[in-house]
Amino acid sequence: MDLKEKLISSFWAFENHQDEDTYLHNIRTEAIKTFEHHGFPSKKEEAWKYTSLNSVLKNDFSVFPKQENAIEYNDVKKYFIHDIDTYKIVFIDGKYSSHLSQTTHDGMDICLMSSALTKPKYRILIENYFNKIAKNDSLTSLNTAFSSEGAYIHIPKNKMVAKPIQIIHFSTGNESAIMLQPRNLIVVDENSHLQIIERHQSLTENPVLTNSVTELFVNKRAIVDYYKVQNDHSNASLIDNSYINQKQESICSVHTFSFGGKLTRNNLNFYQHGEGINSILKGITIIGDKQHVDHNTLVHHIEPNCESHQDYKGVFGENSTGVFNGKIIVNKEAQKTNAFQSNKNILISDKATINTKPQLEIFADDVKCSHGCTIGQLDESALFYLRSRGIPEKEAKALLMYAFSNNVLSSVKIPEIKQRINKIIANKLGVDIGFDL
Repeated sequence: MDLKEKLISSFWAFENHQDEDTYLHNIRTEAIKTFEHHGFPSKKEEAWKYTSLNSVLKNDFSVFPKQENAIEYNDVKKYFIHDIDTYKIVFIDGKYSSHLSQTTHDGMDICLMSSALTKPKYRILIENYFNKIAKNDSLTSLNTAFSSEGAYIHIPKNKMVAKPIQIIHFSTGNESAIMLQPRNLIVVDENSHLQIIERHQSLTENPVLTNSVTELFVNKRAIVDYYKVQNDHSNASLIDNSYINQKQESICSVHTFSFGGKLTRNNLNFYQHGEGINSILKGITIIGDKQHVDHNTLVHHIEPNCESHQDYKGVFGENSTGVFNGKIIVNKEAQKTNAFQSNKNILISDKATINTKPQLEIFADDVKCSHGCTIGQLDESALFYLRSRGIPEKEAKALLMYAFSNNVLSSVKIPEIKQRINKIIANKLGVDIGFDL
């Protein structure tokens, strides 16, 4: 039995254990039908032309963990941004960990999807927001069919959340191979401000496939900063589907830092509903070995006087492969749009590969839109200059690669995250660059 058949046959056993709710039952049933019809995406589809899931899907994944597994804080402390005080929502093999988590009831709802999906007091919000902006593609639909656990966050009007929220999903490796499908729903109401740090982390080399979906609603004049840290083990694969709906004069930035894992696919979709919106998408990818990272972005400008800024940097070594497929759509009504997209890449190995495809679809006539991509190698004259100043070749190359990615880091608003990413970059490059990381 292949994984598709296993998932479809497991669905009804899963659904029968859920609380009876016709509204959710109908959503899940339609979702599994969509997945059954389309199956897993293949390279025959244009959006997946350069990314194959075959090497991942050959594993015999357990769909549900057989037992609950506890881990101690000291065993996973290094994966937290612990230099600052944060709220924490932690999951172990898809199950909520109360002893590793730290939430609040200070005028906010920071809880679990399992509670939000089943308790009557959340019913109106669930009906208004759950599965409203997620696409009906095969992988998102698969997640919807099995959606039961993840982070549920509702920030009311005029609330400046005092601390960032960390959402961390751990996989213990107690299963020989496991598939996880977390579902996050985040609603930020008018004039509120929220910072989120998200990480998916396996603790062993056992294969893990995570198919994650996040729906984020950023209402009028709200501000959201979202940081995704992807630095997993070599047999962990992540498909991260994020859908963001912005309203008038809101600002939402998503920084994606991709350093580890076997295969990583980031599907990041922004929808602008209102004027004066700013969407910011930035990323740094540094990979080697046979790693594969694919960034697939969409910004849909629907109404006038809005902006979007995309800036992705990639450094690819050994036999690694990178993909960037960025699309900007500007509707006819979206006049005075400013949309910018940049993807720059360095290949430090003759065997590394990058496939980049920036796209603009513009139906308005009064806009400022640009896109561009570059693929090259390190500047030999700059490298010669550094070496002539007594800097060893390895450190000189690292300095150039750090400088190459630094403008993305400069927009990070949490200093402790910037420091953590600097340390990861130095570790990936295998050097001590010699200044405060």
